[in-house]
Amino acid sequence: MQKAFTIEQANRTLPLVRRIVEDLVRQYTRWQERLTASEVAAAGTGDVRLREAEALQKEVQSLAAEIEGYVEELASLGAEAKAPLDAGLVDFPGEMDGRRVYLCWRLGEESILHWHEIDAGFAGRQPLAPSPASAESQ
Repeated sequence: MQKAFTIEQANRTLPLVRRIVEDLVRQYTRWQERLTASEVAAAGTGDVRLREAEALQKEVQSLAAEIEGYVEELASLGAEAKAPLDAGLVDFPGEMDGRRVYLCWRLGEESILHWHEIDAGFAGRQPLAPSPASAESQ
């Protein structure tokens, strides 16, 4: 059973989650670029192209391992990186009205502002209801 985060708990993890996701997105983008370059080099002919393709393939594998490390680091915190990885999406298991949901965050957002049903994904994101304290101050 996964840990269920409160909104406050999820927000407290965001400084660390943000740094991990920034690295994840940067390396995922680099991995995609290197993968494309590797495929182009592999399609070429000659010893130089073969050596280039091999070097690029090693870099692709290294980047993939690094990306997996970031995903695992998020998982160790109880958060889940969501595909596509370059979108910077993270879900935190939570509860709403007694049912399991995901508290949803995207790189660039200041705090947890959305949630969605477990099976709804990003397209099903809904805004969190304002807390009574913030509603009173408006």
